[in-house]
Amino acid sequence: MLSLLRNILIYLTICSVIGAFSVSSVKGLGIAIKGFFDDQPVLQNPLTWILILTLVASVTTQINYLNKALDIFNTSLVFPIYYVLFTTIVITTSIILFKEWVAMSVVDIIGTVCGFLTIILGVFLLHAFKDMDINLGNLPHVLQNSDQAPTIKDDKNILIEVDNAGMIADDKPKVFMIYS
Repeated sequence: MLSLLRNILIYLTICSVIGAFSVSSVKGLGIAIKGFFDDQPVLQNPLTWILILTLVASVTTQINYLNKALDIFNTSLVFPIYYVLFTTIVITTSIILFKEWVAMSVVDIIGTVCGFLTIILGVFLLHAFKDMDINLGNLPHVLQNSDQAPTIKDDKNILIEVDNAGMIADDKPKVFMIYS
């Protein structure tokens, strides 16, 4: 059971599913607010109050599980996975609950799916290459030395960072690591 609680997908799936409830509740409250300004008796309808309670409960639960995931796992790992899971589940929920895609044309559906896939690819590329120091000034040098692997620094586990570039092998400083 303890190893199951060390899986990032458990926390982020719970957070994303609960987040889908909050998005659906906000959409329903938006419809209720529009009805309120059209002089409809939405405050007497129990569904309005159920939506408000669902929104409050889902947002607090979502924040709780997101904070637990951030306490255990690295931020650069949590946010891309959470973003993709949350967006996928919210789109699926809106398809099921609100049947928004029934009235859409095939071209609009393909455009929406392509946009979603572009966002997922962009999130992946941003987080995959965030530690690479490439700019226009050093681009020719980086392209010439493409056989060297980039150094990835995981700042969550490093207590002291020492640059070993100019040191001889005998005088290597000691680096203390904290593993969580």
